Amino acid sequence: MKKFSKSLVWAITILLGISLLYSAVAGLTAQDKEISLSDLVAKINAGEVAAIDIVDASLAVKLKNGEELSAQKEAEAGLTETLRNYGVEPAKLKDVQIAVKSSSGMSFVLGVLLPILAPVLLIAFFIWFTGRQVHKGSMQAFTFGQSRARLISPESETQKTTFKDVAGVKEAKEELKEVVDFLKNPKKYLDIGAKIPKGVLLMGAPGSGKTLLAKAVSGESGVPFFHMSASEFIEMFVGVGASRTRDLFRIAKKAAPAIIFIDELDAIGRIRGAGLGGGHDEREQTLNQILVEMDGMETDARVIVMAATNRPDVLDPALLRPGRFDRRVVLDLPDINDREEILKIHMRNKPIVDEITLRVIAERTPGFSGADLANLVNEAAILAARGDRKKVEQQDLISSIEKVLLGPERKSHLLSQEEKKISAYHEAGHALVAASLPHADPVHKVSIVSRGRAAGYTMKLPSEDRHLYTRSYFLDELASALGGYAAEKLVFNELTTGPHDDLKKATDLARSLVTRFGMSDKVGPMTFGEQEEMIFLGRELGTSRNYSEETARMIDGEIKRLMDEAFERAKKVLTRRRETLDAIAAVLIEKETIEREAFNTIVKEKV
Repeated sequence: MKKFSKSLVWAITILLGISLLYSAVAGLTAQDKEISLSDLVAKINAGEVAAIDIVDASLAVKLKNGEELSAQKEAEAGLTETLRNYGVEPAKLKDVQIAVKSSSGMSFVLGVLLPILAPVLLIAFFIWFTGRQVHKGSMQAFTFGQSRARLISPESETQKTTFKDVAGVKEAKEELKEVVDFLKNPKKYLDIGAKIPKGVLLMGAPGSGKTLLAKAVSGESGVPFFHMSASEFIEMFVGVGASRTRDLFRIAKKAAPAIIFIDELDAIGRIRGAGLGGGHDEREQTLNQILVEMDGMETDARVIVMAATNRPDVLDPALLRPGRFDRRVVLDLPDINDREEILKIHMRNKPIVDEITLRVIAERTPGFSGADLANLVNEAAILAARGDRKKVEQQDLISSIEKVLLGPERKSHLLSQEEKKISAYHEAGHALVAASLPHADPVHKVSIVSRGRAAGYTMKLPSEDRHLYTRSYFLDELASALGGYAAEKLVFNELTTGPHDDLKKATDLARSLVTRFGMSDKVGPMTFGEQEEMIFLGRELGTSRNYSEETARMIDGEIKRLMDEAFERAKKVLTRRRETLDAIAAVLIEKETIEREAFNTIVKEKV
């Protein structure tokens, strides 16, 4: 689009220039009214002619009334002789001023040659312009193999990021501080015979801060930082990826000590021999060149390669061997303390009220990544601006949690009174079963306001960060997931399509208890369903069935038993606490939302 606009401006400029030039030429070559010599003689004899200018065979006649005329004389004869031959009276001729002028070369060029040469010159210009573009395009063809890496200079203050700008990931920062120290003081390590790892692979969930941490290493070390996405290596032309890899490492070696950062490494680092095209696959050629550059015949210890991926399981084993990406740094999702620190960083440049307690927000956001928290703070600022408030309030942050988790409120999604009642009892069933079982997560909010694809929701959040989950916890969560289903059947003696997502999640959880976690007494401590070894472009197509039909029948029976027992537990809780269920549903029908404190009050009053 930019090139098209530039060409259009050039075309308009050329056309305007031609128009102006034509106007100038037309003005210079504009001719007066032409008369014959007989008429000129008659006007001289009548005393109307004041002056005659002779330019070659052309006569410029000026009358006494100011009118200008033109005429042609014989080229070989003089004007006086010609006029006398035509019968001009000598007395009348004496009153006429006659002047002889020579013709200028410019008027000849503009008047005669330019109308002929202009089209030729215009065609020649277009041929030259087209040839120039073709030459430029041919030169660009030779730049395909050049690196597209962006450089962050150590002197750039606007792009500089340090470890202070990265909250959490304490262990990862400690690992990377060694890399920074080596780049700053390499002699300390070389004197003792130590070698710094040549490649550092950052692994973690999406949004956990891998790219941000790589930028922080660049800012702390004060060396040139070349960053490039792995997908930018590959082009439609064969060999471009390998060429760009060579060019990138060549530039980095000239600027050494330096850091090369490749984002989303799995785009080119997937297992070789699994895709289409065999060894001639362009992606594999690029990967081979990276392997050679990192640990081949010509390596530079002062160039450190960093890469980020959230799919380390699909990477080629040659990338992970010692001498290449031999240091792997895992970035976990932040815990409650890290989430609080991350929120403080993102709230630094935003006006907030003094009453904001970020600890409460950190408690309500288990499982959130750093990117999720950044999005949460931004949504809170947008919500405050929409409400014409100058500062972000606590409620803005709390509302943004639900928006990030479930989506925006769908206020236009109106329910009928009957549907509202069913939805209220459904969510009340989830909440009451969770509140009545000892190992289930606490209920923070119950709502029948539609958000995203959910017609209503029960927000249950753990009281502390968990890394290990018990069988009792899973069984209570299974019963809680079937609480809505049990409530509909108990109260209305009818079922709707509302619990379909609950049933799917509960079935998946029950299957995992039996086949993955070994939590079934009948099946025993075994896992079933190994991942297939057949891989297409580095991704598993499915799981293999490594058990018999008899075992499959036993697994299905155990899953059904767990589901039936969870349903009976949920039904028993709701039957025993029917009065509490009705009270929660009544408040939901009236107010549509119940917060944690109000919910706990209802549950305690109706014990």
